[in-house]
Amino acid sequence: MRTFLVVMDESEEARAALRYAARRAVAVQGAVHILALVPQQNVSAFGAVQATIEQEARDRAEMLAHGIGGNLLAESGIMPTISVKVGKSQKIVSEFLDNHKEVAALILGAATGGTPGPLVTHFSAYAGALPCPLYIIPNDYDETKGEHAA
Repeated sequence: MRTFLVVMDESEEARAALRYAARRAVAVQGAVHILALVPQQNVSAFGAVQATIEQEARDRAEMLAHGIGGNLLAESGIMPTISVKVGKSQKIVSEFLDNHKEVAALILGAATGGTPGPLVTHFSAYAGALPCPLYIIPNDYDETKGEHAA
């Protein structure tokens, strides 16, 4: 089964990427995998504080991913698989792609204005070396019109 990997956070561009992934998955009878990332904290002097901060961030990411997953199920009939990982974003996504050969495409949302975001910047530089195609979805993309929303 073709799986579309979406890296999820609380941004609108991530939601646009998820909508795009859901439409692609429905079209090919595929699946969506939501990867919620939690940055690792650098508070090494206070291990218990660091663990608490990371757990709270993990809980927020899981709540976000499950809420969005429920919306995706209601809108498209697809129940996504959800993973929450703690660490450096680029490394986590690269390792995930290396370990999950079922991923048919990495779908990232690009921020509006300025730079497109750290993941888009990183993975677009290495697009030719990725094990799957990279789709970069603009925040205001409206697939029903096939263009950016006005």
